[in-house]
Parts: sequence; structure tokens; C-alpha cells
Amino acid sequence: MKKLLKLALVLIALGAAGYWGYSKTRPRVPNYVYRTQQVTKGTITSAISATGTVNAVETVAVGTQVSGNIKEIHADFNSVVKKGQLLAVLDPDVLASRMEESKASLTLAEAGVASAGAELDMAARAHERCRELWNRKLIARSELESAETSLALAKASLVVANARVTQANELLRQAATNLGYTKIVSPIDGVVISRAVDVGQTVTAVLQAPTLFLIARDLTRMRVEANIDEADIGRISEGQKATCKFDSWPGETFDATVTQKRLSPQMVSNVVTYVVILDIENREKKLMPGMTANISVITEQRDGVLRIPAAALRFTPPADAMPAAKRQDGEDAAGGGGLLMMPRRRPGAANDGKSASRAVWPVDGGELKGSVEIDETGVSDRTWVEARGAALKQLREGQELAVAFSTGAAAPEAGQ
Repeated sequence: MKKLLKLALVLIALGAAGYWGYSKTRPRVPNYVYRTQQVTKGTITSAISATGTVNAVETVAVGTQVSGNIKEIHADFNSVVKKGQLLAVLDPDVLASRMEESKASLTLAEAGVASAGAELDMAARAHERCRELWNRKLIARSELESAETSLALAKASLVVANARVTQANELLRQAATNLGYTKIVSPIDGVVISRAVDVGQTVTAVLQAPTLFLIARDLTRMRVEANIDEADIGRISEGQKATCKFDSWPGETFDATVTQKRLSPQMVSNVVTYVVILDIENREKKLMPGMTANISVITEQRDGVLRIPAAALRFTPPADAMPAAKRQDGEDAAGGGGLLMMPRRRPGAANDGKSASRAVWPVDGGELKGSVEIDETGVSDRTWVEARGAALKQLREGQELAVAFSTGAAAPEAGQ
């Protein structure tokens, strides 16, 4: 009896230990909590974002064609100027002396013309006398030929003298022009946005004209030069609308229009971009040249479409949450479980409407209710994706779609 009692106690102990071990190791199903977003109807706008620099539509660099010292300055930064208005004056003394020298050269050349004319008259009279004497056989042929030669030389001397007058006139005109260049005037109506010289500074116009002032014609219309990546340039075309934001005016949005897509490529660090020009209104003159613009070019817009959250297309449910749900081939059954609100994601597809088939997972009563295959999509703004094709028959406005999950308290597996 004692042996039987001991055996019974051992069996009871072994049974209790086995039950305890089984209760600790039996499969348990996590309690998943899904975060959802609704399917909605509305507008989806596809846009390309970039940065650019603001400049005036027309800017003129005012320089000087002659060298000299700056004697006077009559315009400063932000000065409003009119066409022909005096901006600065160079010291005219050197050029004025050159002009007087040119006048003296002209007078000397004109005197040379008078002298050559008198010599021509004298040679003509001598030639006439020699011809009469030759006709009367009173002189030798050589004397007549000498008179003819003197007449020809006198005519040539008069031509040379006239040419020297013409040359002196041109030198005088050039000297007067250069003297006029000492007065720097505005070529357009506008605003001075840059002044590069001060009184007493020497400017030298040898190889190219130095820039003294930079004048913008009209600051009520500005231009944004943006660099668009080669991957997006194909979606840009003239006439497209855009919005611009500036750090100086964080609460405002400025409307712009694409006016030019330049063909010349820009390559920096092996990245190819193209310059796109946008015109922007600046009637209140809030924008200034050189500001950085954050632009968004609207490439496509669809109104009143059924919108799927982009996060729902990237969601993959836990493998053990819904045995009847479709599972990805080769997908790890334990993937994603227990990561708080961090869904398993599929690689995003291009927004061409012909991407590989993807699925969204409706949620009802806190549980997944199968999946809806999305084999065709439309416009996307990275937050919403337009639903197209067969999915329109299975999805409805207001339907909840899973976008992430978290794990709650574990529950025993059904049937245990």
C-alpha cells in the first residue's frame, strides 16, 4: 500500500508539472489593434517640389565705356530712377583736354586744305600757260609735262588734305563722345538694386565695361529660377500653375506660372537638372531679389475621385492575425508582430496607373475583413492615391482601411 501511495503521488506530481509546462508553452495568438484611415472622395493634386532663386524679370547692368575717377554719384541703393537720369559723373579733365587737342588737329587739317587748294590753283594756271606756249611752239615738250605733273601732285595734295580734315572730324567726334561718356545715365526706368562704386574710386574700361549700377526695371513682377531634376522634368510644361513659399513670409502662398523650360542641362556632382523659369506677381513688393523660393509645380489634378490612403497600400498584416487572409509568398509569419504602430511596408510603385497589383485591408469591428486588390491607380500626392479599375466596385467612401497595427494582451489560440 505504501508503494502504491508513493507511486500515485509521483504520478500526480508529474501530471501537475506537465500541465504547468504545457500551459507555459502552448501557442497563444496576440491581440492585434489596427490603426485605420478612411476611404474618402475629394481632390488629389500631383506636384513637383523644388527650390529656386527670385530675380527681377529684367535687370540692366550699367557700366562705363571710358576709364577715370568717380567724381560724383547721384543715385544710391533703392533709388527710383528714370530713363536718362544722371547716375554718376567721371572726372572729365583728361577727356576734355583730348577734345581740345582734337579741335586743334581739325583746325590744322582745314588749314592744310586751304594751302593745298591754293597750290592747286597755282599749278592749274602754270599748266594753262605752258599749254598755250606749247601750242605756239615756244617751249619744249618736257616743260609741258612738268607742268602737268605739278598739277596732278597739287590735286593729290588737296585730296590728302581733305582726308586729314575728315580724320580730324572723326577724332573730334570720338573725343566728344568719350567726354559724354563721363556722365553715366540710366538706360531704363527702374530701381537701383546695386551700386558698386564710391566717389574717388578709379574705374578702368580696358577689356570690358565695369559694372557701376544694377537696375531692375519692374519689381512688381519677379522671376523664379528653379532647378528641376531630370527624373521630373518630363512632367513640366509651359503654362502650368505653381505655388511658391518663402521663409520671410511663412504664412503666405504666392501664385506663379511656368513660362520657360530651358534645354541646357546643369550637372552638379553627377546630378543632372534643368532650369525652369516661373513668373510671379509681386504687386506689394514683398519679394526681393535673391530670396529662396520653395516651389510646388502642379502637374496634374483630379477632383471628386475615390481616394485611398497611401499608407494603406504599404500595409502588410501580421500572418497569424487572419488565417483566411492572403499572405505574401515567402513572408515571415512573425514579421511585424509586436512593433507598436509600425506596419510592414511594401516597396512603393511609380505613379503611372499600371503598377504591380497591391492590396488594401478593410477593417470592421477591429478585425481584418479580407483584402481588396488594387491593380490600377491614378494620380497620387504621396498622401492619397486615386483608385481605379475593379477596386471601385469593392471600396466605398468611409470604409476603414488598415494602415498600421500594434499588439495588445495575448489570448489563447482558439480551441485550446
